[in-house]
Amino acid sequence: MPHHDHAPTVTVLTGAGISTASGVPDFRGPQGVWTRDPAAADLLDLGPYVRDRDVRERGWRMWAEHAVWAARPTSAHRALAGLERAGALLAVLTQNFDGLHQAAGSAPDRVVELHGTLATTSCLRCATTVPTRDVLARLATEPDPPCQACGGVLKPDVVYFGEQLADGALARAVAAATDAHTFLAVGTTLTVHPVAGLVPLAVDAGARLVVVNAEPTAYDHLADEVLRDPIDQVLPALVRTLLTPP
Repeated sequence: MPHHDHAPTVTVLTGAGISTASGVPDFRGPQGVWTRDPAAADLLDLGPYVRDRDVRERGWRMWAEHAVWAARPTSAHRALAGLERAGALLAVLTQNFDGLHQAAGSAPDRVVELHGTLATTSCLRCATTVPTRDVLARLATEPDPPCQACGGVLKPDVVYFGEQLADGALARAVAAATDAHTFLAVGTTLTVHPVAGLVPLAVDAGARLVVVNAEPTAYDHLADEVLRDPIDQVLPALVRTLLTPP
């Protein structure tokens, strides 16, 4: 590891926009999954999911066909892994469940997955956890695959509507936001709470805020800098700037 006299100072919050160049569609953008098909949002609602076998079958088909399985990290994901290797990154707080930060080389313990992960699936009854790919492999014969340990309902470890954020994730995110000298908000509309609230927390604690997003966000007025260009171009350049001594 390179030796550094200074502690890491940058915290990054990422949303769907950082992964759209990987081929993972966002939910709320102009071409978003829910913009084009509002009923798709219902498949991510915990109540109906638990109650209704048909919702679960449709949900599993949606996950099986999801672009995430073929997605590869972009230069933006790799730039953040580079920021970490340079010793400047406190944490990547992500709203994405695609695992692309880790695939790009970010250390799993530096990535806080605020909205969970699609990589694993858990039983809502006995809490047994298995790889989601193993569950998807069963769909041909079991369109609503039960838990093989207890027969309970399985659900991907993505945070659904009506669920709490993952244990400890928000507390870790708040700590990283309030410790940051620089807070980057990348590819997130900053409309989903409690995650969006991390931005004013960071600013109140004295962080310099940089917003990188194609569309205006709710917190642009707090930003020291707002960048609208494509994320996979902007972020590598921004990281180089952050790593250049003043």
